[in-house]
Amino acid sequence: MIAQLDGDYIKTRPAKALSRLVAHLLLQGRPLTTSMRWLNPLLMAQYGLAKRLPMLRRVDSPVFVLGTGRSGTTVLGKVLGMHRDMLFLNEPKALWHSACGLDDVMGSYQLGEARYALGADDADDATRRAIHKLYSYALLVTGSGRVLDKYPEMIFRVPFVKAIFPDAKLLFLVRNGYDALRSITTWSQRAGRRSAQGIEDWWGLDNRKWNLLVRDVVAKDDALADRAEAIAGLARHEDMAAVEWVVTMRTGLRLQEEQPDQLHVVRYEALYQEPQSVLRGVCEYCGLRDDPKFLAYAGRTLSPVPARPAAELDPVIRDVFIDTMDRLGYVDGPSPTQTPA
Repeated sequence: MIAQLDGDYIKTRPAKALSRLVAHLLLQGRPLTTSMRWLNPLLMAQYGLAKRLPMLRRVDSPVFVLGTGRSGTTVLGKVLGMHRDMLFLNEPKALWHSACGLDDVMGSYQLGEARYALGADDADDATRRAIHKLYSYALLVTGSGRVLDKYPEMIFRVPFVKAIFPDAKLLFLVRNGYDALRSITTWSQRAGRRSAQGIEDWWGLDNRKWNLLVRDVVAKDDALADRAEAIAGLARHEDMAAVEWVVTMRTGLRLQEEQPDQLHVVRYEALYQEPQSVLRGVCEYCGLRDDPKFLAYAGRTLSPVPARPAAELDPVIRDVFIDTMDRLGYVDGPSPTQTPA
């Protein structure tokens, strides 16, 4: 499926489908494990030109979809991107790398220094100007009103994002941990490959993403710091995915506790069971006007999905995993109808 487009999407809003296709072809890079990576130098050259152009579109209140990858973030982005005012950018990491060279944890565009967590101090004047101009350019070439940026790892960079866009709206997607880790494992086994550079899979080039996650996030988490060395030695996809889910959820919970209005939580299970109700709440939080056609599309597209079975996890992460599940209101096992406590 190109650019997450389906027949219903195209039929419902042909102009929206065209802008989504433009965004996919001209604004999003080609990361590891994908084809057509020869386009990246051309896209980087385009970004360089865009950063030199005057801002012809004002960038107001961009919306970010945050969470753990393979937790429904793409589906939320696709459906919300159907709203008449939104431009959906699906993990535009090449665009962000053009603005801030520290963000490429995968090794898709460079193998130099990178950091999983970025703070307000990393959003210097040059970075702020660059991303504003790149977003403005994206809105201009697609004829859109607001940016919807699905970039799950930005949950670890909220101060960075807020320093660039103080009016940003942050959607934090929560999903049953067992479902998330199963999805990550299946994806990595299916899409992972060995190239001339090394092993390319969910964990970056030769585990670059994994190593940075442990160094920058796990080693600084109160519940995991004393076992970071043991966690670094994990090799099973299920265990590594459980670690990523745990630190992502714990970061989101901490942000929510510190500033309750900073994040709007979207529960994956509720999104599929009551899509129109959940999306009305999202629109209210984001300040989006009423759009019946968008809601109708969501109702046709989303329907309940079966939960995946529980998984046996390494003891080094299992207790924190179970505690995090409990804090989120999930039982220790698949529970597609569970609601927050």
